[in-house]
Amino acid sequence: MRLRLSTSLLALALLAGCAGAPRHPAATATLAAPATAATTVAANDNLNAVAWSQTAIEHDLIYLQTYRDAQARLLAAMKDRHWDALAKDERVAPAGGLQPAVVLDIDETVLDNSPYQARLVRSGGEYNEADWAEWCRQGSARALPGVVEFTQFAAKHGIAVLYVSNRAKDLDQVTLANLRKVGLPVFGPQAFLGLGTFVEGCEQVGTEKGCRRQLISRKYRVLMQFGDQIGDFVTVLANNAAGRQRAMVPYMNWIGSRWFVLPNATYGSWEPALFNNDWSAPPEQRRRQKIDALRYE
Repeated sequence: MRLRLSTSLLALALLAGCAGAPRHPAATATLAAPATAATTVAANDNLNAVAWSQTAIEHDLIYLQTYRDAQARLLAAMKDRHWDALAKDERVAPAGGLQPAVVLDIDETVLDNSPYQARLVRSGGEYNEADWAEWCRQGSARALPGVVEFTQFAAKHGIAVLYVSNRAKDLDQVTLANLRKVGLPVFGPQAFLGLGTFVEGCEQVGTEKGCRRQLISRKYRVLMQFGDQIGDFVTVLANNAAGRQRAMVPYMNWIGSRWFVLPNATYGSWEPALFNNDWSAPPEQRRRQKIDALRYE
């Protein structure tokens, strides 16, 4: 695990905390620094989330804790012939006799893409497919804490490691190269099921992963799944607060045994659920709807 919170970073974090504290107008006028090009970048609501994911040791410890706990449970799950971690409507073939597997999302589950998010904060920009694809092609994303040890342990015990990602299918080779580079086991190109993977007899809706999980069910008995949002585990029919809750209710007992959920405050389907999934709305309108979704008591 890389040490994220060095002394210099801690100092910067403390300074940032002071800068973000409420001030009286007179104090602000006294302490304000002269305007420079470096201080003219507009405030970005994602700053704290990205800073936390990159510098907070707590972030790393959550990942390490999750993968260590999963590893401690893995062999017992493999020995239980009735154990299966696929949602019931996605198990389209009997699991008996199939090779065991673990299924992992990639971004913010296996690979750390926080530098891409940091670039957006610095530039004041928003996600776009061209810049994202360029970041993926660089192949410089690092493994998140604990995942290399867990997946290597699984592979050592004959458990297939499969990656189901909403990276585009044409990014498969650069993605597989990045996975290998950081030490993750890759069992050939079939280990990566990206967005656009064709599954006969199943029509994919948007970026939902249900069809790809059905494809996996034909060849594997899934022991565990890992992801940073609920769509990595189950199909979400309505991406709003009620629909997301409804999708998870039947599987709450699986959390921490079959399904392992990792933190991602920087992006995810939780965000558009707050503004009716309308990315065409102006940023100011989306921000207002997110503020309106907050609880004050």
